[in-house]
Amino acid sequence: MKQDYYEVLGVEKNATANEIKKAYRKKAVQNHPDKNPGDSAAEDRFKQAAEAYEILSNADKKTKYDQYGHAAFENGGAGGGGFGGMNMDDIFSQFGDIFGGHFGGGGFSGGFGGGSRQARVKGSNLRIRVKLELKDILNGVTKKVKVRRKVKADGVTYSTCTSCNGQGSVMRITNTILGRMQTATTCPTCQGSGKSVNHRPKGSDAHGLITKEEMVEIEIPAGVTDGVQLKVQGKGNDAPGDGIPGDILVVIQEIQHEKLKREGNNLHYDLYIGFPQAVLGATKEIDTLTGKVRIKIEEGAQSGKILRLRGKGVQSLDRYGKGDLLVHINVWTPKKLTKDQKEFFQKVENHENFIPQPSSSEKSFFEKVKDMFS
Repeated sequence: MKQDYYEVLGVEKNATANEIKKAYRKKAVQNHPDKNPGDSAAEDRFKQAAEAYEILSNADKKTKYDQYGHAAFENGGAGGGGFGGMNMDDIFSQFGDIFGGHFGGGGFSGGFGGGSRQARVKGSNLRIRVKLELKDILNGVTKKVKVRRKVKADGVTYSTCTSCNGQGSVMRITNTILGRMQTATTCPTCQGSGKSVNHRPKGSDAHGLITKEEMVEIEIPAGVTDGVQLKVQGKGNDAPGDGIPGDILVVIQEIQHEKLKREGNNLHYDLYIGFPQAVLGATKEIDTLTGKVRIKIEEGAQSGKILRLRGKGVQSLDRYGKGDLLVHINVWTPKKLTKDQKEFFQKVENHENFIPQPSSSEKSFFEKVKDMFS
């Protein structure tokens, strides 16, 4: 069985984001391959720490992990996780920024005992916003969007940067009161890539990149919420040399439905009925995201009554079930009456059947709301 992520990093379940970050940095430094050459166990611990940090540093993924454990990310569960198929450069490019000067441009560039791992710069990320209707969120959808990204120009060639000899970083020596201090900084010539442009095609920038429009397919899983951020790996801006592309960060914007209101995975529908229908009962047909549904309203229906249609809500993002559709009954009181109608109500106004007499089983509005969320 996989080890608990909190145990991997040595933090409590209520640890803050900063504490989780510090714990990961400490574990990664202890088990870094350059400090433990040839030690496969240390390399495994290094990967485990990266996997744990990838989940616990993301608020949405951390919530799912706290609720469902490792099962939340198995069998295609949302969010992903795990570095079993990733190499060291992938981990360095994704989390290198938290190690300060030891990393240049997202890629590893030396440090931790004088290692000589060559840099792999990661291209910059792109951020886009995708608007979704509730019906798309219900089932998941594939969206095609046009993005402008930087790619390597046709014919561009690179050579080893002469300023850093391909390492991506240069050593700087500073005189201090404690003596001479040596630090590694990102090479200003190649920006950490270890490569410089040998042949630069016309129209490309200083790194041999041009801006190009491309259509990108984005797979959006069912159950996403407004503001959630998805990642399309490798579809951001290219990096110069043999660097790896950045990602596209997709921010979801949910379009408000005309009749249905969403609350988590539950949907709410306000159904208005006339006074005679409340007294005599009725059968009503309402629109849901999966088609029309007929519901029966019993005689003597009270305003505020909630009918629950189980499984008619939104699919959970972690695929553990669906929410419900909650139909709120609202009795419509007429604002204008004819003379005959007024006379009828004046006759029955004081009749015992028209005097409110709620029984102990009749729950208040607040009790209904409490039951709904229990």
